[in-house]
Amino acid sequence: MAAFDARIVVLALRMAQTILALIILGLTCYVANWWSNYWHAISPSQINFLVFASVWSLLALLYLVIVPWRFSETRAHHKFAILGVEALTMIFWFAGFIALAVFLSDRVCFGHVCSAAKAAAVFGAFEWALFAGTTTMAVLHVLRTRGHTSDRGKADPNLNIQEGV
Repeated sequence: MAAFDARIVVLALRMAQTILALIILGLTCYVANWWSNYWHAISPSQINFLVFASVWSLLALLYLVIVPWRFSETRAHHKFAILGVEALTMIFWFAGFIALAVFLSDRVCFGHVCSAAKAAAVFGAFEWALFAGTTTMAVLHVLRTRGHTSDRGKADPNLNIQEGV
């Protein structure tokens, strides 16, 4: 029963990560579009980085969901690959929401676009927290399975979505 519960928790976290990435992608694309139309210049790099982080997260989530589910017997389903993708995504979100928050802190900011940018920073912080949680789970799995050679480096199926879920 505990393995089933862990899969449900991870599935819920993955769904929340996907929803937040889509929300942030929409907010930052709105801000970038407004900026380029109003100022006739490229949008700030902080906004562009959060657009990148959102797209990266969606691609990473595809890997983190599909590979353990359909390709669990391949080399792509390795505990260090999963840890690497999780950690890199967590770092991207941390850098992104901090950079946007600092950018917005010293600007005169008002209106719908400002509200969208502030919301993107806040949702980015929540996305970072979710990825910090799943990265912690991946680190704990790597530490728990340290020295075990029976699974040939395979990731814990309880940390990932399996068939039938």
